[in-house]
Formats: sequence, structure tokens, C-alpha cells
Amino acid sequence: MIPSVSSLPRSAHRPRPEATPYVDLTRAQWSALREKTPLPLTAEEVERLRGLGDVIDLDEVRDIYLPLSRLLNLYVGATDGLRGALNTFLGEKGSQSGTPFVIGVAGSVAVGKSTVARLLRALLSRWPEHPRVELVTTDGFLLPTKELQEKGLMARKGFPESYDRRALTRFVADIKAGKDEVTAPVYSHLIYDRVPGKRLTVRRPDILIVEGLNVLQPALPGKDGRTRVGLADYFDFSVYVDARAEDIEGWYLNRFRRLRETAFQDPSSYFRKYTQVSEEEALEYARTIWRTVNKVNLLENVAPTRGRATLVVRKGADHKVQKLSLRKL
Repeated sequence: MIPSVSSLPRSAHRPRPEATPYVDLTRAQWSALREKTPLPLTAEEVERLRGLGDVIDLDEVRDIYLPLSRLLNLYVGATDGLRGALNTFLGEKGSQSGTPFVIGVAGSVAVGKSTVARLLRALLSRWPEHPRVELVTTDGFLLPTKELQEKGLMARKGFPESYDRRALTRFVADIKAGKDEVTAPVYSHLIYDRVPGKRLTVRRPDILIVEGLNVLQPALPGKDGRTRVGLADYFDFSVYVDARAEDIEGWYLNRFRRLRETAFQDPSSYFRKYTQVSEEEALEYARTIWRTVNKVNLLENVAPTRGRATLVVRKGADHKVQKLSLRKL
């Protein structure tokens, strides 16, 4: 006799927990994982590293970023061990020398990913195993303003199609391959464009951090339909900085307000015109940009890559990290 649904034990009615590739950790659980890792930064150093409008202090560094630096140090060591195992398997022929450990940091405009990247650079460089840590943002690989205008992409600046994705991928591939010296274009937020003739030089770092909106985007298929190697394929670890879109909008507007009082005042600033109108008019412009550009990019391109990250760092409305999700091995 088949039992009726009503006669089954109560536990049988409960839906099974959804399978997930992540381990979810509360702030307290994550903080405990730092163990005895010392805090190498002072309050003054943290203040210099944080972005405009980003709320971060020594407690946040101790609770969130110290455990992350410890985890990354373990990953770097494990990668070196795996490389040694592979060399043993291959024998002397084809043995690999050490190559840089590459970390991607992704997230929306104004979510605080630049601060995260700078903190990681500062913390990771204090570990004796890997003192040479370089940070590169993808802004330098945005197409020049003139080219964006010619292609009608100025309103899509920051979207995947506004970057020289091939050059960006080649840049990271060359570093990963162990080239002695690799250069990248330099971007200026003041003039809102690449700086003509200026290049950033990276020389065989132990760790490279690549920060940008769309660094976790999968590769686009080529004209022949074949799948190409993408930027994220070179990452050994990746971090996605997450928050509610409504909270990010508030942070974006607050940052715009602060920039209007400071950097936008520079006569050479691309955005100086927004200091010549009332604050309400300037903020209405910022709201429009958020609604028609940044939020659209977040929802269509950036947020869908969250599931590709090794670690998702979830912020609350106060900019404090509330929860972390670490991908299982």
C-alpha cells in the first residue's frame, strides 16, 4: 500500500536544500578564519587606501581582508606545490618555472572594488613569500574617447564592447607566461580618457591583481564560431564584490556629490561642467547616468558574472561586509 502524502513524516515534505558550489559564511565565521595573522596596516594606511565614499576601518580590514589575505597566501603556496608536482610528472623536459598568481576583482561601479583591490595589494605584499604584488585596473584598456565617439559607444562606456578586450587578455596572458616586462595603457579619471603616450610597466610580479567591472566576462566566440580564451581563464582566484543595486546607487550618488566638491573643481576635469550648475541639477544628471548606463551594465553584464567568482563578498547598506560565499574545491 502506497502511503498518502499526508501520512508521510513531516521531514519528507521539506524541500531539499538547493545544491550550490559555494560555502556560505557569516561575517563572524569568516573573521575567525584569520587565526593569528597579524594586522600589518595602520589606520592611516587604510585611510589612504580606501576609495572616496567607501566606509572602511581597521575592524573591517581585520575581520574581512586579513582572512582573505591568509586564504590567498595558502592558495599561492598550494599552486606552487601543484606546479612542483606537475614538473615531477613531466620530468626536466617541459618543466615549468614559477609564473605570477593572478587575482581578478569584479563588481559594479561604486561598490568599492577598487578599495578591495588596493587593500589586497597592501596586505599580500606584506607576506614574505610574495613581496612583489602589482595592481592593474581595466580602465586603461577602455577604447580612447575618439574611437568610442566614432563607434557611437560613449553612452556604453564601461560595457564589455567599450574595451579593447583582445589587448587586455594579451596583457594578462603575457604576464602569466612569465615575460620579463609587459606594459599597459594608463587611464585618467580627470580627463575621462587614456593618457596619450603614457604606459604602465609590470615586471614579473609574484602576484597580479586585475580589477574592473567586467573581468569575469566569458570569452566571446570568434568570427569562425570557435570559443576563444578569455581574461578570466588566466585567473587563479577571483573576488566579486556584491551589494543590492539600490544601495550601490546611493553610494554612487554620494561619491558624485563628493567628487563635485573636489576633483571636478579642477579646470582640466572632464566633469567640471557639473560644478557650474546647482547641486540638484548635477545630481539629477548623476541619477540619469546611473539609471541608463551603470545600472543597466550592472544588471545585464556585471551581476551575471557573479557565479563565476571564487569568492563573493556581500556588503550591506552601511558598506560593511555581511556574508561571504567561497567556492568549494
